[in-house]
Amino acid sequence: MAELTDPNELREAVRERYADAANSVGEGRVACCGPSEAAGGSCGCGTDVPDACGGESFGAGLYEIGDRDLLPDAAKLASLGCGNPTAVAELHEGETVLDLGSGGGIDVLLSARRVGASGRAYGVDMTDEMLELARRNQREAGVENVQFLKGTIEDVPLPDDAVDVVISNCVINLSGDKQRVLDEAARVLRPGGRFAVSDVIADEDMGDATRADMAAWTGCVAGALTEREFASGLQAAGFVDVEIRPTHRVHEHAVSAIVRARTP
Repeated sequence: MAELTDPNELREAVRERYADAANSVGEGRVACCGPSEAAGGSCGCGTDVPDACGGESFGAGLYEIGDRDLLPDAAKLASLGCGNPTAVAELHEGETVLDLGSGGGIDVLLSARRVGASGRAYGVDMTDEMLELARRNQREAGVENVQFLKGTIEDVPLPDDAVDVVISNCVINLSGDKQRVLDEAARVLRPGGRFAVSDVIADEDMGDATRADMAAWTGCVAGALTEREFASGLQAAGFVDVEIRPTHRVHEHAVSAIVRARTP
């Protein structure tokens, strides 16, 4: 069984799934996307898109209560990440942060508060529905030092050496060209800049059937790199001090991990 390899097909499938996720929040369709409610399961996110990174291993429940309390409900409901990159990025006053695949804006809004009025937080997302939701969340949160940009994480609409920190939450695995994503992250980072993301890491023995399953791809599993592949990709992009630390299992063949590196 062949793996999914067409970047355009993958991008469109991801865009459709996350447009549905954004719409489900906007329309108030807050159904469980993890284990079935009939079985007594609970849901880690607030969308009703079953294969869009759902379940207890994903979503706003991975954030500290204090952080969640700062955010609009819609931002929390649209959280589909597998970690909390803002907690591991060690953000400082005055820094500029970029969130790759910013979705409903939860990590951008939290980053903006951490870097303060003298700093800035950018979010880039390709999905119009998510951008609309994120901007609505920004207005509701009253955060001004934020800008959401339309674009892909393979072609970031920012100049070279534009940011101090790149974060991302369970998005790089969704790309059909992950090396291009890592190259772009290195390009927009200033010298000494930090890469601090949460992402899904595949076990070495993930099977072909999982790799070929589009629902598993849009569900943040089938496209995940192995630890070895992720480290190699970061090094090829010019990063140094690569660190990959697993945090919790999200699938029988994959874990969530914190991935850190820096530019020389």
